[in-house]
Amino acid sequence: MEQSALHEVLCFCLLKDLFNMLRQLVKNTTYFCVMLAIIWACGNGGEEPTPGTDTDNMDRKAMLTHMADNIIIPSYDNFRVKFDVMKSASDAFAATPNQTTLTAFRKAWEEAYIEWQKVELFDIGPGEVHTMRYYFNIYPADVQGIATNIANPASDLELPTSFARQGFPALDYLINGVGATDAEIVDYYTTTPEAAARRAYIKRVTDRMNSLLTMVINEWKGSYRDSFISKTGLDISSSTSNLVNSYVMHFERYVRSGKFGIPSGAMLNGVVAPEKVEAFYKKDLSLTLAKTAHQAVVDFFNGKNVKTGETGPSFSSYLTALGAKDSSTGKTLAELINAQFAASKAKMDALQPNLYNEIKTNNQAVKDVYTEMQKAVRMLKVDMASAMSITITYVDNDGD
Repeated sequence: MEQSALHEVLCFCLLKDLFNMLRQLVKNTTYFCVMLAIIWACGNGGEEPTPGTDTDNMDRKAMLTHMADNIIIPSYDNFRVKFDVMKSASDAFAATPNQTTLTAFRKAWEEAYIEWQKVELFDIGPGEVHTMRYYFNIYPADVQGIATNIANPASDLELPTSFARQGFPALDYLINGVGATDAEIVDYYTTTPEAAARRAYIKRVTDRMNSLLTMVINEWKGSYRDSFISKTGLDISSSTSNLVNSYVMHFERYVRSGKFGIPSGAMLNGVVAPEKVEAFYKKDLSLTLAKTAHQAVVDFFNGKNVKTGETGPSFSSYLTALGAKDSSTGKTLAELINAQFAASKAKMDALQPNLYNEIKTNNQAVKDVYTEMQKAVRMLKVDMASAMSITITYVDNDGD
């Protein structure tokens, strides 16, 4: 039992005993009621604030402004640069498929995919409205669905069934998985009857990604930015609440579970599924993507300025200002969370770059990463949210 829960039980028992003693000793009804009111008031005096109640007088506007101006928007700008290079390379390959354009496309795709890991966690506001994550990075790729879409240029890419038929995972398949050799991949786009339709689908996928990214960035730089920093409360519609919920959910579902828990079988009742790793057709990229995503989570927690590398107002500094700490060790909650992040990183650093092979031959080490991340999930989802009086509004079914 946690210390806070044990404390509540002890307090209840003491108050109950005192109540019974007073009832026996005090005969005057009026005096008894007065004493009962005093006991009740004392008992409630130690309760924690109700989630969503603004009682800390923290300057959340400064934190939200820093996050918007120095982390979120600049991260999108950096991704935009990498994405534009990939878009140009993809257009060049679609126009003239050969070994040279294929190599350039792959390199640009890899760099853009890595940079994507630094913005995927911003699934709030425009990113959430346009369901950007689902169109950019649902894996494994739906190979049969991609073939269906290639055969039908009018297929609807906005349907949920199309999530795994586009984005980075689909491009992974289209430039790394359609042949055993580079020559076979080039032939796939040049010598077969469907070659033109296949090239057209690459352009269709990257054009859609470009359209979505443009909308999200424009909206962040438009009215949404001001709306975001103005919602300084703690209710479920506030920016802080939305940030905490999206941040914790991203780490729990898409880093811990998606990159490690599901492929390793830690979340599938022991059923190992290495084919569910990210970047399945470029397997030696999988760990790099996971480590980049994890570091982005750490950097955001600590308010790392994307432009300068310095830290600013953040979840970490907020928790410290609130005085959130572990009573048994005296360490701040921010320190403990960062220590747990470091423990997860150490486990990842021990893995080889190809997560598919690691799951096949060294799966316990992959599960160990999941275990360390699970500890961080509890700290973020329970301890941090409670200290900040934030209600966790999303539902996960793994018992956290």
